[in-house]
Amino acid sequence: MQEALDEYIESHDVPEGDVEYGMGVLTLRLGSKGTYVYNKQAPNRQIWSSSPISGPVRYDLVREKWIYLRDGHEMLQRLSSELKDLFGTKLDVQ
Repeated sequence: MQEALDEYIESHDVPEGDVEYGMGVLTLRLGSKGTYVYNKQAPNRQIWSSSPISGPVRYDLVREKWIYLRDGHEMLQRLSSELKDLFGTKLDVQ
């Protein structure tokens, strides 16, 4: 996922764009558009995220996908959709 995000930022020439991963935390900086943070909670089998668009969300691992149990959306689909709203094209991550 980190590689795909790096490529996305480069292809969209995002000023001050950056992707970092360390100690279970992935940070996606999009300059003036905001910052995404994904924090892996291994003991709980969850990922806690913060989005500049949709706010904080806690994803659970369900059948090998990260799902928000309140409304059933999938983490990568939400990220791709929000990036499309911000930059005009979806993120291609499988």
